[in-house]
Amino acid sequence: MSATLDALELETRPSPQWSVIWLHGLGADGHDFAPIVPELVRPHWPALRFVFPHAPVRAITINNGVRMRGWYDIASFDFADRADRQGVLESVAQVEALITREQARGIAPERIVLAGFSQGGAVTLAAGLRRQVPLAGLVGLSTYLPDAAHAAEHLVAGAQRQPIFMAHGQSDPVIPIVHAQQSAQALQALGFDVQWHAYPMAHQVCAEEIDALAAWLDQRFAAAA
Repeated sequence: MSATLDALELETRPSPQWSVIWLHGLGADGHDFAPIVPELVRPHWPALRFVFPHAPVRAITINNGVRMRGWYDIASFDFADRADRQGVLESVAQVEALITREQARGIAPERIVLAGFSQGGAVTLAAGLRRQVPLAGLVGLSTYLPDAAHAAEHLVAGAQRQPIFMAHGQSDPVIPIVHAQQSAQALQALGFDVQWHAYPMAHQVCAEEIDALAAWLDQRFAAAA
C-alpha cells in the first residue's frame, strides 16, 4: 500500500488556506466530483485546495470479482457486513496519509474538511470516528457508517467535535435511505452534531444538496475566521 494515493488537485486561488479531501464512489475515480467545484464554491470563501484521490483498484465480490477502483470490497448485500472491515481500515490509513500531507503543506487539521460520496462517504465517516485530532468537518453523501453497531468501540475521545453533513436520496436503490438514517442516528447518539438532508432523488447529487452543503461549509469557514 503506497504512503499517499495519487490525486487530482484543484485550487480555487493561490496559497490555499483550507483543504477539502473528497473521496469518490465505487468504480469512479478522483475526476468524478471535480466538476462540482465551480458549482459549490462561493466568491467570498477563503482559498481552497480540493484533493480528489483515486482509490486503489481491487476485486469487488458482489460484482463477480471484477476489478475496479474501490475503497473496500463489498462481500455481501447485508449492510451489517457489507463493508470489508480490513479494506475500510486500509483506506482510513490512506486518508490519514493525505491529511498528513496537507498538514505538511501548511494546512492545520481544523482547516481540513473530509468528504465522500457512497463508498467514499463510508470511509469518511469511519475515519472521522477514529480522528484523534478533529478536522473542520465531515461530509457523507449518499452513504452509511460501516459497522455502525460497533461504532462506539471505534470512537476516539474528542472526535465528536467534528460536525457532520449527511445527505441522501429518498429513492436511492444502491444504499436505501433507511441505512443512512440509522447511521445518522448512531452518530448523533455518540454525540456528533449531524446535519441531515433528504432529497427526492436516487443515488446521485442534486443542486439543492450542493446549495445546502455550501451553506454548511460557509458556517465552517465563518467559525474559523
